[in-house]
Amino acid sequence: MRIPIAALVGLFFTSLFFLMAIFAPLIAPYGMAEVVGDVWEPPSDQFMLGTDNIGRDLLSRMIYGGQTTIFIATAATALSFITGSVLGFFAAVSGGWVDQAISRSVDLIMSIPSLIFALVVLSVMPTTITILIVLMGLLDSTRVYRLARAVAVDITVMDYVEAARLRGEKTGWIIFREILPNALSPLVAEMGLRFIFAVLFVSTLSFLGLGVQPPQADWGGIVKENKEGINYGIAAALYPAYAIAVLCISINLVADWVLNRTTSLKGGRG
Repeated sequence: MRIPIAALVGLFFTSLFFLMAIFAPLIAPYGMAEVVGDVWEPPSDQFMLGTDNIGRDLLSRMIYGGQTTIFIATAATALSFITGSVLGFFAAVSGGWVDQAISRSVDLIMSIPSLIFALVVLSVMPTTITILIVLMGLLDSTRVYRLARAVAVDITVMDYVEAARLRGEKTGWIIFREILPNALSPLVAEMGLRFIFAVLFVSTLSFLGLGVQPPQADWGGIVKENKEGINYGIAAALYPAYAIAVLCISINLVADWVLNRTTSLKGGRG
């Protein structure tokens, strides 16, 4: 199997980021909140990226911040796809008032901008990683639901689904054995996009002060902590921005390749 150069680049950087996130405590030179130098020291042999606004090693903060950002985005994406896909398939298979009730509820949630909805909820609830994951997952599940339902509606009229109904198969069988395998191609592509949006969303919340709370690190929070340094020519706030951009582009390259590899699933089963 020949993998395109773009996909190889995406796989390399995606794997690099995830490995750094997994082994962050082993590869970070210093502790996540350990003050080891002066404020905004320039890069040196001791501090490869310099120090941040209170003298913490920026490279260590970046590594731990990547761990937090990637963990939250991954967990939120998994939750959104489990919830959105199952509900979307269930609505398509059930039809009638069940479909209408779920779809109108999703439309109601989607009518409120996600960022405003999240800011309102987080302003009255404790800002913990668990709350962030659940909130982001449920908000993103509405987008997944719309896609999953649209794909499932087309699949439910196929002959093999009708045959399964006539055999007396239950709804769970039809969803997981008939619809899901034939809906993987668009869902895989959407998963990559939703992960990217999750990274951007949690970074935005942290930049606004309602995401990951200090002393824990995440990339959006690092930008917020060091944004004043840009006025003095300090690049500390730019490193996490570069990391977010590279991760998002890499995930996109991998998702595009996986989508091309799975397009044969679109034709359904014979």
